[in-house]
Amino acid sequence: MNTTLRDQERRTGWWLLTPALLLLLLVYAYPIARSFGLSLFTQNLGTELQPVFAGLDNYSRMALDGRFWQTIGNTVFFTVVSVIVELLLGLGIALVLNQAFPSRGAVRTIALLPWALPTALIATTWTWIFNDQFGVWNDILLRLGLIQTGVNWLGDPNWAMWTVIAADVWKTTPFIAILLLAGLQSIPPDLYEAHALDGATRWQSFYRITLPLLLPQILIASLFRFAQAFGVFDLVQVMTGGGPGGATETVSLYIYATIMRYLDFGYGAALVVVTFVILSLAVALAAYRT
Repeated sequence: MNTTLRDQERRTGWWLLTPALLLLLLVYAYPIARSFGLSLFTQNLGTELQPVFAGLDNYSRMALDGRFWQTIGNTVFFTVVSVIVELLLGLGIALVLNQAFPSRGAVRTIALLPWALPTALIATTWTWIFNDQFGVWNDILLRLGLIQTGVNWLGDPNWAMWTVIAADVWKTTPFIAILLLAGLQSIPPDLYEAHALDGATRWQSFYRITLPLLLPQILIASLFRFAQAFGVFDLVQVMTGGGPGGATETVSLYIYATIMRYLDFGYGAALVVVTFVILSLAVALAAYRT
């Protein structure tokens, strides 16, 4: 009887999942499969209107494409640094917002505003903040005597990526904080009270209770942010356009330029497929490790 009931529940579960699975196939699987098919052809609307079968030539070309590997390096650097900083800051903010204080609800709402604002608007705002002539950031540093002349933050290859990371951290840290705050609120207060009665300090409670119980939320937030950061486009496009000298060009910007500017659909499709495979392997490895 129990076996029959479990089988019925399993079938019901699959039927309920079917619409979502079909939607995923339509939204993700078909475009990737179509891109793979297109990547086997040479089709550049600037020189050749009709596609010509090329086999794996586009992938061979990619292996020797220095610009592609540079964009992969930029993307990995941006993703790793931004996600680590966001996790640390988000955890700190979540711990503060989890405490009882007046107007806590209003503070939580305000803390979420950067995440709710459109990315293009945020990018434009940070572009003005880091403007070398009229930017607030240069003005603050000049008043503090830390710099003697205005720094071209977005035009200097040594600083451009860091400014983009700063803008991304400001926008997406609230997302991490809210996810971790939900995890903190699911931890029973009795655990801390019992631990305190045993003579444990706050740091010991944080290390032995908070972190272990919060680990699932940390891993989920990390995977979400890793996937989003790896595909970053609008923030970099608005702030630097991939410059200066390709210092902030991510793989998404390179794909966009290949398809929309150079009209090279075959090679652009190959870039999409390889990027998808790299991202999928990275996420699967991270999930397996956890």
